[in-house]
Amino acid sequence: MKLFQVNDNLDYAEDEHVKKNTFIGKEPSGGTLPTFKENKDKLPHPIWENHESVVGCYYKAWELAFGNLRKAKKEAGFVSDFIDTAFNGYLFMWDSAFIVMFGKYGRRVFDFHKTLDNFYSHQHKDGYICREICEEQAGEQWTRDDPCSTGPNVLPWAEWEYYLLTGDKERIARVFDPLLAYHKWLQLNRSWPDGGYWSCGNACGMDNQPRQEEGYNPWSSHGFMTWIDSCAQMWLSGKTLIEMGKLLGRQEETAWLEDESAMLEQLINQKMWDEKTAFYYDRRRNGNLSGVKTVGAYWTLLAGLIPKGRSDAFVAHLDNEKEFKRPNRIPSLSADDPHYNAQDGGYWLGGVWAPTNYMVLRGLTKYGYHTLAYEIARDYLKNVVEVYEKTGTLWENYSPECAAQGAAKADFVGWTGLAPINILFEYVFGIQADMQEKKIVWRVNCKERHGIENYPFGDGTVSLMCDARMTETEEPRVTVKSNKPVIVEIIWKGGKKCVGATL
Repeated sequence: MKLFQVNDNLDYAEDEHVKKNTFIGKEPSGGTLPTFKENKDKLPHPIWENHESVVGCYYKAWELAFGNLRKAKKEAGFVSDFIDTAFNGYLFMWDSAFIVMFGKYGRRVFDFHKTLDNFYSHQHKDGYICREICEEQAGEQWTRDDPCSTGPNVLPWAEWEYYLLTGDKERIARVFDPLLAYHKWLQLNRSWPDGGYWSCGNACGMDNQPRQEEGYNPWSSHGFMTWIDSCAQMWLSGKTLIEMGKLLGRQEETAWLEDESAMLEQLINQKMWDEKTAFYYDRRRNGNLSGVKTVGAYWTLLAGLIPKGRSDAFVAHLDNEKEFKRPNRIPSLSADDPHYNAQDGGYWLGGVWAPTNYMVLRGLTKYGYHTLAYEIARDYLKNVVEVYEKTGTLWENYSPECAAQGAAKADFVGWTGLAPINILFEYVFGIQADMQEKKIVWRVNCKERHGIENYPFGDGTVSLMCDARMTETEEPRVTVKSNKPVIVEIIWKGGKKCVGATL
């Protein structure tokens, strides 16, 4: 594909927040890249009795991740060393936002999160950021006017997830301006007159899903639709930026997002919801709904957009064997869709992907569906580990019908690191950090002895260990050690308690 040079001398106005973007023109970071072999012992160490393959898969993810570390090249406009997307020599916005979500657990060895700095350093003066930037020389994969050129807007969510584990307010202060400018650019250039947002297969990240009407290219055409995932992502972006503004004392700069959020919430819940099927859909330009049940609809769950009384029916699709509850879940396209590929998932025609699975799990947490989240996480991780045992590696995506790789690249870390790292920690073990509340919540799911040593929480390190139990209702015997004060809220089937740390 042609490499497009950046020309920021074009006749468009410079956004006031881009003027405050401190990543633009920053000198690249120095130093040498760490290796996995020399730093393995510095990473969080999961322990799970009789599940050695899970732990092996966990470390394989880190081994691949460290093998993908790259130095920032000044001639490419990069400002921070980074983890490569491991796809085609370009750094992908969509992939990187998810890669840094597992990278946060290894930040004591390498600050994976600074990968995102390179997108902010490439921001154009009106707020635009290309979704693919060249790692070797100055240039971008797409021109701004191409429907494929940017998105999805998940950077604010990625930054907020990092904040919840680290409490790094200084990071929020640095990214606030470029994120606000990027959101504003999308509003001006990717929305319809009614305020809804459009995208295309490439730009939304789910390349070949057949969401548009026949005659439109699913990869590169918006099909004159309002896209449910794009609308929900922009609502989530706006709400996250509002929270960032409050944290920084800059609320007045996000007041306009309150109006957009209210408008989007009304559009999504009144015009993109079908009461008969209890699902959210893309909306055609004639007002009809597409009827395509894509996992992308569940961005509404993560965003917190579901009105009271509607969530049970919407979430029930995830537990329906004719739709999203397949032997390996969650397929990216409902199994009752005529385009569903039951063999290898056909990429986004049913393939099971770490980023969308993680997005759904975070949404289920937000609405309190903790048992279902655990069941989905447990089954998905089991399949990923089984394929690891067969092939010795992780894959870009997986088959929805069996424990097998999908139409996928091998050695993909890549966002598949989310499965044996985040999904193991946060949903199978049930350990989730919240620096806003200054505590760790541990929903104890496993009966075997399990836990994490060298767990990073804020600027401290915590060891969390639970003894074996006979039943799920037995009160867990938990040991918490930390070099900083921490409260751990323990929740299990039948009870709740708080435990303080010992040094």
